[in-house]
Amino acid sequence: MATKVAANRIAERKLRDRQARRAQIISAARRIAELDGWSNVTVRRLSDEISYSQPVLYAHFGSREGILAAVAIEGFQEIGLALEKARKRAKRGNTVESVAAAYLEFAVSSPALYEVMFSLSLSVPFDDAATPPELHFAFSQLLELFQGQSSKPEVISELFWASLHGIAELTRTKRFPRSRQKERVRALVELFTFPREETAQVVEGR
Repeated sequence: MATKVAANRIAERKLRDRQARRAQIISAARRIAELDGWSNVTVRRLSDEISYSQPVLYAHFGSREGILAAVAIEGFQEIGLALEKARKRAKRGNTVESVAAAYLEFAVSSPALYEVMFSLSLSVPFDDAATPPELHFAFSQLLELFQGQSSKPEVISELFWASLHGIAELTRTKRFPRSRQKERVRALVELFTFPREETAQVVEGR
């Protein structure tokens, strides 16, 4: 019995150590990207940064892309939490406007993280059986805004997401001036705040 308990404790400690190393690697990748861009996030640079051998990094993630994918998934969890907070905070106000503002603020405040979530060629699946729960969670915050407005709230949520992403990217690349951001958000909110019957007509083509 004592031997089994000791073995369990050792296994638990190894798991905690592995989780701590994983978190440290992800944190270092994010830090390097914020300072020098994702092109400088290499396995060798990470190895030097956190004093783990390259085989240790490969044992955790398999490849550089695996590290970037882990960062992206963490980013979706964070944006999901930010959107959830904005949605719940605005229960008595305009939830669509609150969530839109929170989304764009996330993109501005975490540019490198947002870039790896959407702009790099990663094999993180969307709308698939293998989609990580963090992505489902983030999308569910948008979906919650339009539940009950039509028989296809997913379509409206996708269009809303596409609009927000377009604004975020065009602002980041200086195609859109930041000075009109509040006007864009207000206009977008008006477009996506339909009477229930009107929303149904738009989505279903009636």
